[in-house]
Amino acid sequence: MYRIAIEKLLKWKESKHRKPLIIEGARQVGKTWLMKEFGKQAYGDVAYINFDSNSRMAELFASDLNVERLIMGLEIYIGRKIDSKNTLIIFDEIQEVPRALASLKYFYENAPQYHIVCAGSLLGIALHHGTSFPVGKVDFLKLNPLSFQEFLMAIGKQQFAELLIKHDYDMVTKFKQIYIDALKQYYFVGGMPEAVQSFTESADFNEVRKIQKNILTAYEQDFSKHAPHEIVPKLRMIWNNIPSQLAKENKKFIYGLIREGARAKEYETAIMWLTDCGLVHKISRVNSIGLPLKAYEDIKAFKLFLVDVGLLSCMTGLQQGTLLDGNNLFTEFKGALTEQYVCQQLKTLEDIGIYYYTNDRGSCEIDFILDGGKRIIPVEVKAEINLKSKSLKTYKDKFNPEISLRTSMANYKQEEWLLNLPLYAIEQIEI
Repeated sequence: MYRIAIEKLLKWKESKHRKPLIIEGARQVGKTWLMKEFGKQAYGDVAYINFDSNSRMAELFASDLNVERLIMGLEIYIGRKIDSKNTLIIFDEIQEVPRALASLKYFYENAPQYHIVCAGSLLGIALHHGTSFPVGKVDFLKLNPLSFQEFLMAIGKQQFAELLIKHDYDMVTKFKQIYIDALKQYYFVGGMPEAVQSFTESADFNEVRKIQKNILTAYEQDFSKHAPHEIVPKLRMIWNNIPSQLAKENKKFIYGLIREGARAKEYETAIMWLTDCGLVHKISRVNSIGLPLKAYEDIKAFKLFLVDVGLLSCMTGLQQGTLLDGNNLFTEFKGALTEQYVCQQLKTLEDIGIYYYTNDRGSCEIDFILDGGKRIIPVEVKAEINLKSKSLKTYKDKFNPEISLRTSMANYKQEEWLLNLPLYAIEQIEI
C-alpha cells in the first residue's frame, strides 16, 4: 500500500535540520505501519519500541534523561547496537510514557544524529493537556486515512491517479466513468487502511463493513478507557449524532439535536476531546473574509465531520446496492457523504486553514473557505451535475475573490472567475 507520507518522511531523513518527528493521527489510520515501512525502505535496521503497558520502558525513562544512558537502555531492550546513521528508532504509543515525550528535547539538543519517529493513537490529547516537551524541539507530520488519490493507487489504478497529479484533464474526462466508479467505491470503503487492504484483496463489501464496525467499536471503547469519566456519555451522544447533523440541509452543528435543551458549555469538552484525538474535524464559520481567516472565526458556529467517509457511510447504514444506483449515491443524505468526502480530502492539504462562510442573513452559504496564507478560495460543493447556485455568485460580487471553485460531478472547466473541478480531482486544488 502506497502512502504519500513516505515521501515526506524521506525528505525528513535527509533534512539538515532534522528533529525527532511526531506523527499525529486518529487510531487505525496506519501510523505504526507507516513508521515500520519507512524504516524498512530507508534504513538498515529498525529499533521498534511500543510503550503501551511497557513497564521496562516506563522505568528506563523515569529517572534522568541522559541520552547516552537512554540509548544504552534501548540497546539492552532490543538486544543489539543502535547505529545512529543506519537505525530508525520508533517510539510507538509514546503518550503512555510522558517522560519519553520529554526526552525528545534532549535527543534534539544533545544527540541530533539519532533518527527518531514517534506516534500514539491518543497523542493529540496528551499534547493538549500539558505533557511536557518544548515547542520547537520536534517536527510534526499529520497522517490521515488514505486519500482518494491513494485509494486509486491501492486498487491498481495508479495510472489514473497520475493523470490527476499531472492535471491532464482532457485525458481525465475521457476516462470519467472509471473515476466515478472508483469514487463510489471510496464513499463506501473510505480510507481506513485495514478496510482498503481488505477491499483490494477480496472486493467484498460485506467484509469491509465488518472491519468498519470493528473500528467504530474500538473507538467507543477508547471513550470509556481513556476519556474523563464524566464526559464519556457526552462523547457517545455527540459521536452518534454526527450523521444526523450532517444529513440536515444546513450542516451547522446544533446542540439541541443531541437532546432537547442541550447547551454548548455541557459538550464543549467532549467535542475538544474528539477533535484532539483526531476522530472529528471541526470546521468553524467565518463571518467575514480577509487574511488571516482565523481573525474572522465565529467559534460558536461550526460543522463536525468524521475522520473518514467510509465510517460515516457505515454509521448511516448505506447499502451496497446504492453503489449501482446511478449517481444517486452522491446525493444520499442531502449530500452529507459528498461534503464529508470533500472535507476529508481538503484535510490532506498542507498548511491550509479550512472554514465555511454564511452571511448574517443566512442567504449566502459557502461550504468551505480555504486560507492558503496568500489568498482565500471559496469552495462550493455540489453533489451532482446541477450547478445552479446563487451563493457563489453572491460571494463573488461581495468579496471579488481571485478565483472561485465549484466541485461537482461535472467535467473540469476553467471559466473567467470560476473553476469547475470534478469531485474526484478535489485534492488537486492549488492554493
